Amino acid sequence: MDLLTTLKEQWPLLAIAAWFAYKWWSSRRVVRLLPELKSKGAVLVDVRSVEEFASGQAPGTINIPLPELGSRLNELSKSTPVVLCCASGTRSGMAKMLLKRHGFKDVYNAGTWRKLL
Repeated sequence: MDLLTTLKEQWPLLAIAAWFAYKWWSSRRVVRLLPELKSKGAVLVDVRSVEEFASGQAPGTINIPLPELGSRLNELSKSTPVVLCCASGTRSGMAKMLLKRHGFKDVYNAGTWRKLL
């Protein structure tokens, strides 16, 4: 079997692997930038549910559950960095897209909230 045939047959697995690799790399980059972002006054937002947040959270984070984020945008400033987190990085990724659509420029997805500990 040649390489082209293998790639054609395995592309879904390769795409999934690439997505997970990007997610991993991106969250590590945000964690490395965290001290600089905090020095700029970054707001750390955990978009998990109230119950999840109550069971454990990173110091300094505020809780705005993802379903409420659209109606609570006025609680965040577009002029300060926003660092988002959740249980796995998926909801915070959706939150990042939402904030970007509403004109927030400096938005970061840290992935899991435990990376902010």
